[in-house]
Amino acid sequence: MSNEGTAIVTGTSSGIGKAIAQTLLGEGWRVVGFDIAPSGIAHAAFDAVRVDLSDGAAAEAAAAKAGGARALIHAAGAARYAPLGDLRPADSEAIWRVHVEAVVRMANIVIPAMAARRFGRVVLIGSRASQGIAGRSQYGAAKAALVGLARSWAAEVVASGVTVNVVSPAATQTAMLDDPARKADPPQMPPIGRYIRPDEIAATVSFLLSPAAATITGQEIMICGGASLG
Repeated sequence: MSNEGTAIVTGTSSGIGKAIAQTLLGEGWRVVGFDIAPSGIAHAAFDAVRVDLSDGAAAEAAAAKAGGARALIHAAGAARYAPLGDLRPADSEAIWRVHVEAVVRMANIVIPAMAARRFGRVVLIGSRASQGIAGRSQYGAAKAALVGLARSWAAEVVASGVTVNVVSPAATQTAMLDDPARKADPPQMPPIGRYIRPDEIAATVSFLLSPAAATITGQEIMICGGASLG
């Protein structure tokens, strides 16, 4: 079934963001992709916007220019991992700007417009690290902040036909798994015995954008293959 409307998706050059964009395009959405790198997506309904999401003003301007979005999916991310004793303030700042500040600036424009139109879907891509993982404190803190934002925003617009949720995967089969910085601290294999696939995350996002998910808001949904079971 075809959907009508525009979805802003960040981080569409690879991994989870690209999978989400491709899934939504296949369902009839027009997708505006925000990324500093080329997306490689060739589709008549896809518009690539080159934007550095670590620049809050640029993220805000891009959101304002996109206009009229019925969905906002924030999948862009930056990973920095270090244990206590090796934490660097610059890493915290870099992570926070992309994961948190960018979506705050975008949501401040997009969500009130959705509420005025009495419809909207917002999905923030979090991480199982939001519950705490050794050596991932800076990254986990930023992802936990997304949960706080989502629940707060959901409470503000709950009566306006707008839902706001977080989808939090465990280790996912993306280029981040091959990051040389992770060799000393490799990703944890989920108990199901394989990594999460980007298309599995995209499928959950797609459901949250659908009419069937109208009553789901302010939630953090784990796609973790059992990794969050303890």
